[in-house]
Amino acid sequence: MFSLQRILGQDKKFFELLEASAAEAQSSIMALKQALNNVQATPNLAAFVAPRRRDKKITNEISELLCKTFVTALEREDIEALSAVLYKIPKTVEKFAERYAITFDRVRDVDFSRHLELLERAVTLVKEMVQRLHNQDLKGLVELNAQLQKVEADGDHLIQELNIELYSGKYDPLKAIILKDLFELLERTIDRCRSAGNVMYRIALKHS
Repeated sequence: MFSLQRILGQDKKFFELLEASAAEAQSSIMALKQALNNVQATPNLAAFVAPRRRDKKITNEISELLCKTFVTALEREDIEALSAVLYKIPKTVEKFAERYAITFDRVRDVDFSRHLELLERAVTLVKEMVQRLHNQDLKGLVELNAQLQKVEADGDHLIQELNIELYSGKYDPLKAIILKDLFELLERTIDRCRSAGNVMYRIALKHS
């Protein structure tokens, strides 16, 4: 026989998995910080593969749980959308790490500290927003999303500033191409965080 209590009890598991996914996103940013701060050695790609694989496993577990659950507190498409965009954060970070490792000798002297500051703020806000979603603190979630939008806007300003520098002739053509690719991947990672925030913001509006 179907147990209504068991079915409704799956909601807690969904939130736990989403929180775990956000934690893996944060782990990938921490690995990125460690790699970019160590200019003496090529980054260890295993440090980026691991959180991405763990997050993929979490994403698959969420999909399987959705197939087995008839009633959810959040709409199924919202759970799927949030799960998918959270996974894209470590996936994009891993892609950056691969490119960075390949071009390490050419870009080891580049300062990525401003990107790292924005990424750390963005992923921390995403993680906190998932927790607020779990606790049904929708007002707090909306306030955090406003902060996240500010971080994303700061990221846009940063990429504009860096593009001006790239086109100034300061770098040789190949290095300029490499840096443009790397800068855009970091900006995309910030955008992934913003997208996760947007999904949660829409959920908050639906339930307000």
